[in-house]
Amino acid sequence: MPAPRKSVQLILAEDDEDDYVLTKRAFEKAGLRNELVWVKNGEELLDLLKSRGAYAGAPAAAGARLVILDLNMPRMDGREALERIKADPDLRRIPIIVMTTSTAEDDIARSYDQGACSFIHKPVTFAEFVAAAGLFEKYWLEMVELPDAGGKSWTKA
Repeated sequence: MPAPRKSVQLILAEDDEDDYVLTKRAFEKAGLRNELVWVKNGEELLDLLKSRGAYAGAPAAAGARLVILDLNMPRMDGREALERIKADPDLRRIPIIVMTTSTAEDDIARSYDQGACSFIHKPVTFAEFVAAAGLFEKYWLEMVELPDAGGKSWTKA
């Protein structure tokens, strides 16, 4: 019998709205019903995780959290965001999955050196996105034990 799905809020840090919509649709098509919170750059991601700025006073809700992080974003890119998250004692346990178009060996090595849990090349077609979403769900939401979110929710207040 498969393990039950975990109630996990997923955070997608992605500057491209088309990629956000594609990811959201692929997750829905694959049957993922987890909330997908979208931020457009590393600064918004850190504000969300630290409950500040537009996310100050967000209502508390228990549950695990998982970040899907693009590397190439404006204002603060994913590389800097990853570095800051993993340097912060309150955030470092958050699993970070890098999902990017980059194929640079330096980006792969640096992401793992900074504490990323996975490095995934963005799927090209919708069918590939749906297949990846199904694998994502099986691994991250059924098999892996995730740390508790510490009572935080990431919906704007």
